[in-house]
Amino acid sequence: MRLLRRKWFTISAMAALLLAGPVGVSRASDAVTVFAAASLTNAITDLGNMFAGKGGSNVTSSFAASSTLAKQIENGAPANVFLSADEAWMNYLSEKRLIVPDTRFDLVGNKLVFVAPLDSKLKLDVHQSFPLAQLLGDGRLATGDPDHVPVGKYAKSALQKLGVWATVEGKLARADSVRAGLALVERGECPLGIVYSTDAAISKKVKIVGTFPEGSYPPITYPAALIAGKDTEAARSFLNFLKTPEAKAVFEKYGFAVR
Repeated sequence: MRLLRRKWFTISAMAALLLAGPVGVSRASDAVTVFAAASLTNAITDLGNMFAGKGGSNVTSSFAASSTLAKQIENGAPANVFLSADEAWMNYLSEKRLIVPDTRFDLVGNKLVFVAPLDSKLKLDVHQSFPLAQLLGDGRLATGDPDHVPVGKYAKSALQKLGVWATVEGKLARADSVRAGLALVERGECPLGIVYSTDAAISKKVKIVGTFPEGSYPPITYPAALIAGKDTEAARSFLNFLKTPEAKAVFEKYGFAVR
């Protein structure tokens, strides 16, 4: 009986080791959860796969407006890394001591453009007091909600600088992210939209019909940082990976300005 018990213990121990997996293989607890601005969807998806393929931990990404993600992190969402589309929402978390300050850095930059459906005849000459409301007619201008979505805040700033905000404020289609705003134009629900140049580049259903003058909006900067209390070794490794030449090449492929 004692011999049978000893054999059973040995078999059970071996089964436990097999279930645990080989030593050195990343467990679920080693995975990296990234909360990233919607405009980073394609680049970060590629980079997460590349990182895991090179022997790093698995990367799970959640994409939405930076404001939505920041609020989720504030409410305890299990993010390890935050990639914001503007300084304001990273500052929001910083003021609440929810990021690791010495890990923060500027990741990439971007630009604003006007987009329209592929069959559109519109072509915008964007200058001071240009007739944007007239060009829209009865249609609406799609962009992120200026009250909280970074692309919408940048768009509002640019339109105010150009003196046309008051004429189109009531014509906005306020989307909950830049990708949602892009989709409104792709589906033809809005004749014009303001999105990042990188989002325009990945869509096969819209075209760029206007660009903003230099200096008409604040520089578009994407800060990155680790989340306080969630700064694991795997998360630090992924954040450092985003600074490598390989990662920069991916960002450049999607049209981001590399820092």
